[in-house]
Amino acid sequence: MRRVIAAVGVVAAVVAVGPHVAHAETPSGWEPAPATPPYDWAAGTRCDFPTHSQPLRDEVLQRVLDAYPDGKPKLVAYKGPLDIRVTNTANGKSTDVDAGGSALVGYRPDGSQMWYAYGPVMTGWRDDGGNMPRGLYRLDGIYTLDVAADGAKTLTLVHGTAEPLCPLIE
Repeated sequence: MRRVIAAVGVVAAVVAVGPHVAHAETPSGWEPAPATPPYDWAAGTRCDFPTHSQPLRDEVLQRVLDAYPDGKPKLVAYKGPLDIRVTNTANGKSTDVDAGGSALVGYRPDGSQMWYAYGPVMTGWRDDGGNMPRGLYRLDGIYTLDVAADGAKTLTLVHGTAEPLCPLIE
């Protein structure tokens, strides 16, 4: 537990580095992260009904802190605003999700990842995909997310919430 709290403290320190500037400027050492794509999920893969997610605002920045010898990122810090609209495509009902948390993400050679996060992030679980029931969630607080190479996820909440989004749009 202490290790998780210390790692999240590092996330807070890393994302606080540099002066706060207007969104039009990029702080030194930070660059725009790859854009968050829209996603479509068939009924039963995340929610009981088909869903679509669409970024409304994506101003996430990244800072590569360490890389493998081949240049692929090994440790990356992320921060910045990200708002996503999640829509039930069967009935048109939607909800807007603040997913603009901060994270320190370790990318492992086997394709798995370890997230040390603070603040809101949106993610989903499949039926056989880890330690949460199938669904879409807004995670918020202080937590880790261990993502296996096959996409299965293990969430460890230090302090925070995992808000199910499917019930908001059914």
